[in-house]
Amino acid sequence: MAAFMRTSLVSLCSKTCYTLKKAEVLLDVRHAAPLFLPVRTVKSVKRLYRTMGKKSKKGKEGFVIRQQYIERPINITCTGGIFDPYIPPEGDARLSSLSKEGLKQRTEQIRQSAASLLMVRKIKQYDPQFNPKTFGEEAQNIFIEAHNSLANFDKVKLHSLVTERCYPEMIWNNRYKTIRWRFVESLEPPRVVHVRCTDMVSKDNLYGQVTVRMHSRQILAIYDRFGRLMLGGEDQPKDVLEYVVIERQLHNPYGSWRLHGKIVPSWAPAKEPIIKTIAFPGPRLEPWEEFEPQDKEVPKPAV
Repeated sequence: MAAFMRTSLVSLCSKTCYTLKKAEVLLDVRHAAPLFLPVRTVKSVKRLYRTMGKKSKKGKEGFVIRQQYIERPINITCTGGIFDPYIPPEGDARLSSLSKEGLKQRTEQIRQSAASLLMVRKIKQYDPQFNPKTFGEEAQNIFIEAHNSLANFDKVKLHSLVTERCYPEMIWNNRYKTIRWRFVESLEPPRVVHVRCTDMVSKDNLYGQVTVRMHSRQILAIYDRFGRLMLGGEDQPKDVLEYVVIERQLHNPYGSWRLHGKIVPSWAPAKEPIIKTIAFPGPRLEPWEEFEPQDKEVPKPAV
């Protein structure tokens, strides 16, 4: 009995010593023994080889893996620009017809008006109520409502009055600014000077663009985020001559005429410079020092 107890104690002691040695090896930071990491890596490598093998088998069997392309979405509710734009005559066609340049302007106007008459007939096939004589007033109302929505930051209404191409151009760099705009009066009745039609994607998908000449008096004042005047003035009405382009998707029965852009002639006068607010860097002060204001002359922008 004593011999049996002796042998069992010796075997138990040897097993406990073996397990303690294993625990020391696992807990020893200097001699790390990652017993489970090789198993996990082998498992992931096997999965990788399996997927690669499946792809190679599909290629041999005739299955072509589709390549991913960077696609750019397009919008077919409006065109991407102004096609066959109207070229305003120099001096707003006020040259005498007896001179050589005035005669050229007159012949160019006759040629453009003949092409516009053909396009008016095509537009009337989709919009029977279109009339070039009364469309100028309708275009002016669209122009006024669109700019009032821009000044009031009414994006929902602005989307219904301007095209998707004109919208980013109107709201560009308007963040943190205050816009004051008002239409005072019309100096001359607006009139249609140019009509064009074109198709996109298919022959049935037609678009109509009408260029309207507008001579009006407007008030514009733009303030920056500090409340300082950047451009114009609320008490300074100015005479503005503009060539506005109105567009509509003719094939869409629920489409409407919307503002698409403006044509700026090459002989137009340059715009006024914008007055910007600039912060002059002051001296670096220590926590125990106080700032002493100094009178500095602010340079005026060169006109």
